Amino acid sequence: MSTTTPEHDARIAKMTFASVYPHYVTKVEKKGRSKEELHQVIEWLTGFDKKQLEQLVEEKATFETFFQKATLNPNAHLIKGVICGYRVEDIETPLTRKTRYLDKLVDELARGKKMENILRQA
Repeated sequence: MSTTTPEHDARIAKMTFASVYPHYVTKVEKKGRSKEELHQVIEWLTGFDKKQLEQLVEEKATFETFFQKATLNPNAHLIKGVICGYRVEDIETPLTRKTRYLDKLVDELARGKKMENILRQA
């Protein structure tokens, strides 16, 4: 199961970062990680600092807008593995793949993975 459906991709594109962000915070904090670490992970992937993230949450930016404004880390392609039943590196739709990159990083943070491993140091 490597490709996503057009419906799945459309749903992700229209989902707002603001609707998912609190779940990311809850997920990592429940596992003893901090909001600062979450921000560090998001900034590594997208280039957004804390202030920009807050603005995107306030604007209720969709993931489509979120990733249009992002500067994706050149090492993002090193993010591999399965998240939500999909193998990240096999997802063909660029927006869905980027969104799953973010999900995967948050998941690794919550699972206690070391920051230098999460931030794919080449």
